[in-house]
Amino acid sequence: MRTFFDICFTSLQRVGEAIDFLVGVCREIVKGRIRIKEVVKQSYEQGLQSVIIIALTSFASGAVLALQGDVVLSRLGAKEYIAQLVALSLLREMSPVFTAIIFSAKAGARITAELGTMNVNDQILATRTLGVDPIEYLVVPRVIACFLVLPVLTIISEIVGILGGYFVGVYQSNIPGIFYINQTIHAIHYVDFFSGFLKVFFFAVLIGWICCYRGFMTKGGSLGVGKYTTEAVAYSIIFIIVSNTVLTKIILTLWG
Repeated sequence: MRTFFDICFTSLQRVGEAIDFLVGVCREIVKGRIRIKEVVKQSYEQGLQSVIIIALTSFASGAVLALQGDVVLSRLGAKEYIAQLVALSLLREMSPVFTAIIFSAKAGARITAELGTMNVNDQILATRTLGVDPIEYLVVPRVIACFLVLPVLTIISEIVGILGGYFVGVYQSNIPGIFYINQTIHAIHYVDFFSGFLKVFFFAVLIGWICCYRGFMTKGGSLGVGKYTTEAVAYSIIFIIVSNTVLTKIILTLWG
């Protein structure tokens, strides 16, 4: 029977292995060992796989915010502030976090499953046998693609979410379209945009790191691939939510 100290030691050992894995990835990037064609391929696949569901989720989120804002703000006689509520909520928190979570569930799961399948089939070992560094060939392009694609998806999410709020504000709350657009533009300052947007790059690194690492550690055949893929997505979501809390506190302390 494993004791508490055995569990702690094993956990610390895994954390050390994960950090060592990240250091190896960063080392390859710093050395400039980046396969541009693979990065473009991964960026296309990750973005295409996630853009539709992110757009649908963002539109619905913006619409729900506007619907709830209509109910609450109408009681206070401040219905004209619906546009500001939607825009600031999406830009500061909802779009970065929701986009990162959906991206980890779609693209992140795919990354782990691909690398995990390669690992259990000894394809990663075969790349080493052929003299190709699997970190350079398989991991670096995927991590960089995450870093490039997630910010673009976040911007799409913010635009589509604001559009969802616009339709509800105009057709449900009877707010003039021009007035709604002006309120949205005047509500958004550079701090509001960058306070949420800067988080996305950190989330992208987390997703790429966790999903690639779990894929590399996969064992146990096809059942192992499913298990490690599920764990990778779960860990990604947990770290996104926890890190978002810390980053929000830091950003609000520095910028307000």
